[in-house]
Amino acid sequence: MYKKLLLAAALLCTPLAQAEQLPDFDASEPQITIRHDEGKTFYEYRINGELREIKVVPSRGKPYYLVPADSRDGFIRVEESQLLIPKWILFRW
Repeated sequence: MYKKLLLAAALLCTPLAQAEQLPDFDASEPQITIRHDEGKTFYEYRINGELREIKVVPSRGKPYYLVPADSRDGFIRVEESQLLIPKWILFRW
């Protein structure tokens, strides 16, 4: 009886001992949340949990960016991204 319980406990603990620890999320990389609303697509870029920029892609017209104002009372519309995110082209067909 005890041998069966000991064997069952050993089998239950084995997968836990072999499980790998996943690397922690790198907080310096932006988290991107995509929302669709009123014919527009919004890409919210957050770094360390702080909203740094919103890319607005309307169904018609050019995309634009909203960045927080210095006074933290709203957003300012700009034409180009203020974030430095690597955008490398590795392959082109």
